[in-house]
Amino acid sequence: MTAFSMHRFVRASLLAGLAVVSQAGWASGWLVSVEEQNGLPTVTRGGGPVMKAKFDFWAADWSWTGFYTAFKVNAPYRYTLQGKNKELDFDLAADIRKEQAQTLTWAFDLTAHSRQSDVMGGGIVFQFDPAVVAGEMGEPVLLPGNRGWSWGKDAQGRRIEMRFEPALAKVYFEQGNTSEIRAFFYKDPISAGQQQIKATLNVTGDIELGPTPTERFGLADPTQWPDDQLDWQTSPVDLSFLNAPEKPAGKRGFVKASGEQLVFEDNTPVRFWGTNLSAYSLFKTPDEEITKQAKRLSALGFNLVRLHHHDSPWVSPNVFGDGTLIRDTQQLNAESLRKIDLWVKSLKDEGIYVWLDMHVQRALTANDNIYAFDELAKGESRVDLKGYAYVNLSIQQAMKRFAEQYMTHVNPYTGLAYKDDPAIAAVLITNENDITQHYGNALMPDKRVPKHSQLYMEEAKAFAKRHDLSADRTWRAWEHGPSKLFLNDLERRFDVDMIAHLHSLGVKVPIATTSTWGGNGLSALPALTAGDVIDAHSYGAIGQLEKNPLTSDGMINWIAAAQVVGLPLTVTEWNAEPFPLPDRHSLPLYVAGTASHQGWDAMMQYAYSQQAFNSGWRTADNWHAYNDPAMLATLPAAALLYRRADVRQATTRYVFAPTPATLFDQDITPRNALALRTAMEKGRLQIAMPQTPELPWLKPSAIPADAQVLHDPGQSLLDADASESVTDTGELKRNWQQGLYTIDTPLTQAATGWLGGRTVNLGQIAVQAKTPYASVVVQSLDAKPLGQSRSLLISLGTRAVPKADDKTPFNVEPFEGTLSIKAAAGLKLFARDAQAQLKELPAAYQDGRYSITFDGQYMSNWLFLK
Repeated sequence: MTAFSMHRFVRASLLAGLAVVSQAGWASGWLVSVEEQNGLPTVTRGGGPVMKAKFDFWAADWSWTGFYTAFKVNAPYRYTLQGKNKELDFDLAADIRKEQAQTLTWAFDLTAHSRQSDVMGGGIVFQFDPAVVAGEMGEPVLLPGNRGWSWGKDAQGRRIEMRFEPALAKVYFEQGNTSEIRAFFYKDPISAGQQQIKATLNVTGDIELGPTPTERFGLADPTQWPDDQLDWQTSPVDLSFLNAPEKPAGKRGFVKASGEQLVFEDNTPVRFWGTNLSAYSLFKTPDEEITKQAKRLSALGFNLVRLHHHDSPWVSPNVFGDGTLIRDTQQLNAESLRKIDLWVKSLKDEGIYVWLDMHVQRALTANDNIYAFDELAKGESRVDLKGYAYVNLSIQQAMKRFAEQYMTHVNPYTGLAYKDDPAIAAVLITNENDITQHYGNALMPDKRVPKHSQLYMEEAKAFAKRHDLSADRTWRAWEHGPSKLFLNDLERRFDVDMIAHLHSLGVKVPIATTSTWGGNGLSALPALTAGDVIDAHSYGAIGQLEKNPLTSDGMINWIAAAQVVGLPLTVTEWNAEPFPLPDRHSLPLYVAGTASHQGWDAMMQYAYSQQAFNSGWRTADNWHAYNDPAMLATLPAAALLYRRADVRQATTRYVFAPTPATLFDQDITPRNALALRTAMEKGRLQIAMPQTPELPWLKPSAIPADAQVLHDPGQSLLDADASESVTDTGELKRNWQQGLYTIDTPLTQAATGWLGGRTVNLGQIAVQAKTPYASVVVQSLDAKPLGQSRSLLISLGTRAVPKADDKTPFNVEPFEGTLSIKAAAGLKLFARDAQAQLKELPAAYQDGRYSITFDGQYMSNWLFLK
């Protein structure tokens, strides 16, 4: 590894001052900071956003225009912003700084290069959390004369004011909605020339002004960090022993859902730790690299891979062939299928199972013989089928044809059709395509698809008449109430028909209908129960460990809120964005620890890669974990602890059991339901389905006798002043005020989060870190308790930043601190070098403990004590 001397560009005293906010104010209360994506203010409470801001500009008829920004941290609380709008021909520059303890200012310079008429204009859009508006803060108030707004009921207490000088072109509530304020720099016309606007944000009461993430994590120059030594063709660790008993995949028979668990045909329980192979990785990877990557995936600890974006039009070739030659989507391309066949065979040989999607983003063409294609296409050559599939029989027939061609295709490498191959673990009917929240709106009468709207309205009218419901309310897809009953029924009818078709083809494995995703509440779950499993997608943002469950939701809460009593839970996509989040190495540990405690059945990170594995150039991206040293730092550790069940399942079961009125008439989500967030911090959370007269097919959940039943979504399972939670098993602890998460089990002990400046003591390890934010994991590789093990894996996670233009290799922040491990005598410490050779490192042994010092002169994400 590369020798390295750390250069700090900010005095220690300044960093210490920043750390005060990062440790205390971040998750405990109200904080205002500058968003690094756009340079605008954001307000958080308990680590969750309660006010966001963005730039928006519109041309004629509210045609949205692109506004692209570049933000830079120059010094603590000193920032600059550059923005450009090509369509409206203007530039923006801003100097942003903290003027006083409770004041932030923006000096905007706008330069319009030409006169633009017949435009709507634009500026900053401020969006407030409706729940907070309806609660403690009240409604924002517009300042007189288009000069901004203030927020806070009590002028002497907690209050935020955003004031503009001189007055703006227009400041107003969007359509009278007090949760959204639009502050326009420009309105029609935009005159050529320059103007200066100063914005001043003042806070009072218990609201603090805090640093940006770049400041919190340390103002170091990443170009001075060493390059990562990650070889994308080999694995830095070898966990393939986890898959050895299962080679080839399918040897125990088909996967099946048995109650709340996934098991093999021989009734052996299975936990799947997986990832996604997506898009170009499927079709443009050379054959020899496919087999190499299958071995690497096994060594990294994966035993399930989902093949994704195989049908998406932006991928060429895709499963239909060369995008420039495709005239319809009625035939599958032989060479594309051969690539998928080789992936399936290669993964199977390594003991890795495969998840297949029947539909991701397929674009239908005019030659696909789709009913009313023209009204869907609106002049375009291709149509996304999402939403429309639920009422259009010709789209359903096209989906069935694809499923038949795909599942009955015989893989020449295995001699088995996919439907007959027990290495295929599960199938998904349609990706992120629900009508209970998202795509029901595509069928509304105002969406200019009259034939599809007519089909939809006829179904809604019939359902309303059948169950004596308000016909006018039943069709309103955007509202809760009778519409959610109808939408679940319509979605479920489609699902049942598709499932019957798959079964008629001979599909034997569990079937997921679609996923709960993108803010879906509990009212989206009933239709999903038509499948054998409930599937969920969840994406977070920075600071997941700091989300205070008493006030804020995190990505993990949305997964937990999808676990239905009596059914297994799978998660085909989890991740956080935007890339590259400095704390992303924490995610695998947080996800795996929680999943093991909650009893979730299959976890799939998104994604291992969307780009081909070849000798060409390599880029860094949120969807390419295979070459990301931050994610790979802890993904193997997470695989080991989850698959081996190092973290025990909860002994306490909380079941949220809504009435039909609660489930269908209220928008119950982790964002607004305190019970959903707090229960899972202690025990296992599940959702019960109620007996619902309008939905006779919805099977009421059989609530276990030992469950603690929750009826009030506002009930808290934590004390009102709690700053941390400990699971009922005592193995997981999360202190959101400190931003610290620990795992303490006999075989895995880990600490991740704001470790800098503190000592963390677990059962057999002690960590003293200087690096502000890091992950440290120590695990037994021989399944003996850490104090007795003769083979230990040490995983270290820190920031990893790609080079300019997202090029690789990454620059990796060296970990600084000490690690003490209580272990058997006679072990030696090793790291793998760039040539995959083991290199011995110094480790002192005294009083039964190994002491390892990390001084910033050396960096490896993986060490071995053996």
